[in-house]
Amino acid sequence: MRWVPLTLKTIRLPLLAVMTAVAVSGCGFQLRGTSPVPAALQPLAVNCPNSLPARFCESVREQLSLGGIELEPAETADYVLTLRDYNQDRRASAITAQASAAEYVLRHTVTIELLTANNVPLIAATDLNASETYRYDETNVLAKQREEEELQQQLGDRLAQQVIFRLVPMTQERIDAALEAHSADQKPSESP
Repeated sequence: MRWVPLTLKTIRLPLLAVMTAVAVSGCGFQLRGTSPVPAALQPLAVNCPNSLPARFCESVREQLSLGGIELEPAETADYVLTLRDYNQDRRASAITAQASAAEYVLRHTVTIELLTANNVPLIAATDLNASETYRYDETNVLAKQREEEELQQQLGDRLAQQVIFRLVPMTQERIDAALEAHSADQKPSESP
């Protein structure tokens, strides 16, 4: 076995890797697509009916799991995230001189609501939307159909990220404040 003296050249790559790991972990770096969903929302159920696109529902669940949220059925969860009224819309936004569509706007919307197990609203029914514009070319129909399909998938993923971002502010302090406000609203007002 041959002994090799340690020089800056031989330790440069491992040292660079360690320094990068330390810098990345210290700056709050996070993988794209994951969000720091508060642990206070555990366990959480996701109510995503079959009328919604399966890919969208799976994307929401996957992002929650990546964020460290424990998912359970609605019967045993402390919080229920309800997703409903998913709509996909496609409209012409520009017309050519031949009166055919030159550009389309794709728009996806969904309604979300976050309730406690006792049906106390933490996030009232809120509509979220994502949209994208793309040019249409009649001479390249197949490529444009593929582009539209990819954009539809991206819009669904973007909408799933918006759902996650709406959950981020739900810290334990905010949940407690919402529960206190709800119980204060439920008390009968006292008249003199």
